[in-house]
Amino acid sequence: MEKSLAEIKAEFKQLNISAREDKKGIETFIEQYSSDERKQIKELVEKAEKKLKALDTEMERMEQMFAFERKYSDYSFICGIDEVGRGPFAGPVVACGVILPKDCELLYLNDSKKLSEKKREELYPLIMENAVSVGLGMSTNERIDEINILQATYEAMREAVSKLDPAPDLLLNDAVTIPGLDMKQVAIIKGDAKSASIAAASIVAKVTRDHMMEEYDSIYPEYGFAKNKGYGSEEHRKALKEYGPTPIHRKSFIGNWI
Repeated sequence: MEKSLAEIKAEFKQLNISAREDKKGIETFIEQYSSDERKQIKELVEKAEKKLKALDTEMERMEQMFAFERKYSDYSFICGIDEVGRGPFAGPVVACGVILPKDCELLYLNDSKKLSEKKREELYPLIMENAVSVGLGMSTNERIDEINILQATYEAMREAVSKLDPAPDLLLNDAVTIPGLDMKQVAIIKGDAKSASIAAASIVAKVTRDHMMEEYDSIYPEYGFAKNKGYGSEEHRKALKEYGPTPIHRKSFIGNWI
């Protein structure tokens, strides 16, 4: 018995492109209804074909994102590491290290700055669920003022690495070599857009810090931290001039604004 348009539309709505296993469902839909002559069904098949193409494109992109992980596959535990929050006027710098499984099938990992907030929030629990290990490190605004942002960032990165279990035997870093660590390190320029492990670390660090700044917004609502995340937006600069700094501001960053 021929299925109704409503039934087939309902099936189409169930088609996703969020994971590799979605491909089989899309292919089955196309195969099942490609010979249907009804105009609206043909349109749905065309849309399904576009979904399939988009999923194939993403899978191909992710193959490239794992190129460094494949290159160094002789290492047992490869950690991608990245930081978020070097430039803001307020709040900590947060670093993250992520060890992904060698058979990782996550899609859409990318430099956190290239992803929407919604996409980062979707990927965060998937990374936490699938990762072999995740380590977070942080340097406060006081520590940043004390030793400078670069050294504070290195401290946060070392802390993140120290919290990984198992310990990594290779670090893939976004552009830097972290002093004080004895495992092999590979610095990759724009690594958060080239390595899946670094991208995963970028996303976790970004979501973690963003949530912290949203909590600070409830304590210091005048500064717009939920929106600007501590960066020097116009709203933030005006609030600094009007209200002065909070306990989470970096004194070494805001001298021209108070």
